[in-house]
Amino acid sequence: MNSNKLIIAAAGSGKTTFLINESLKKSANKVLITTYTQANEEEIRKKFIKVNKCIPENIAILTWFSFLLKHGVRPYQGCLFGDDIKGLILVNNQSARYSKEKDIKKHYFTNGRKIYSDKISKFVCICNEKSSGSVVDRLSRIYSHIYIDEAQDLAGYDLELLKLLFKCNSSTLLVGDPRQATYSTNNASKNKKYKKSKIIHFFEDIPNEIEIEIDDTSLAINYRCISDICNLSNKLFPDLQSAKSGNTKTTEHDGVFLVRTQDAEEYLQKFNPVQLQDTKRTEVNCNYKVMNYGESKGLSFKRVLIYPTKPVRDWLKNNHSDLAPTSRAKLYVAITRAEYSVGIVYDFDSNTNIEGVNKYNDEKE
Repeated sequence: MNSNKLIIAAAGSGKTTFLINESLKKSANKVLITTYTQANEEEIRKKFIKVNKCIPENIAILTWFSFLLKHGVRPYQGCLFGDDIKGLILVNNQSARYSKEKDIKKHYFTNGRKIYSDKISKFVCICNEKSSGSVVDRLSRIYSHIYIDEAQDLAGYDLELLKLLFKCNSSTLLVGDPRQATYSTNNASKNKKYKKSKIIHFFEDIPNEIEIEIDDTSLAINYRCISDICNLSNKLFPDLQSAKSGNTKTTEHDGVFLVRTQDAEEYLQKFNPVQLQDTKRTEVNCNYKVMNYGESKGLSFKRVLIYPTKPVRDWLKNNHSDLAPTSRAKLYVAITRAEYSVGIVYDFDSNTNIEGVNKYNDEKE
């Protein structure tokens, strides 16, 4: 009998390694592992080699869009579109905005017959409907287990496809961290209320006829960050299960620190943190390593120095101040890259008092 499960994982909890270990237990079955970004697909492959020396023949690893093309679009595309489909085109906004749904060619495809990335899940769902469920039935006959990594990236009609998967004969396991929802597979208006960190509500609102277990404790220990860093990151998402630190090591410089602009170069020289910026327009010290918040996702560093935006500075002053969902997720990612120390460039004064945050070079005040 099939089973469906969502595991809400904390940063640094080893969720990808967990998926790999789970898939290795299924040596007698065909397993599909899929994830949105090519970078994460490559990371899964690398970890397989590290853990198992090779990727077993019974395990397929595909990006989300490759999975949809291979197992969703091509097998039963004739239900909607008879011409040869030339591939996928990535779009950031809503494609073919003014086309009519019944005009299949214009609504779903470019003039070169490439399917729009924000419409591909919709196309798959409709093909499944018109083929009396054959798309999902075929998939479940190929793979007994379907594992989805970085589940928080799914959006729009992806969620409608999940409902179909939850009712098929395959067992579906999703792992993700809604707090790290910096990307989305599409910007379609469908299921907009469940986008990014709010995707957790989609699983809570699943109809009664679909069974899914939500587990927010199995991967709730952050083995990367010390407790002070975990405590600050937990404040960003108070409605979600707090992560606990599994890092009990100590160094000569541990915790979260405000670093004035005038002290930033000294801080860099002394502790050599990786600088994290919101965009490349941020002024940083080019003599030291620097990355964008989103680029750092999935990585781990001993120390980071964050250059905050004004909304982030406002949030630090008052944790209840408004912070846009993407900004909130990016800040969470930036904070949780560090094992031992997080520096935040912030021109504090004697009146600045942020709970759990220290002041670097406070004695110079």
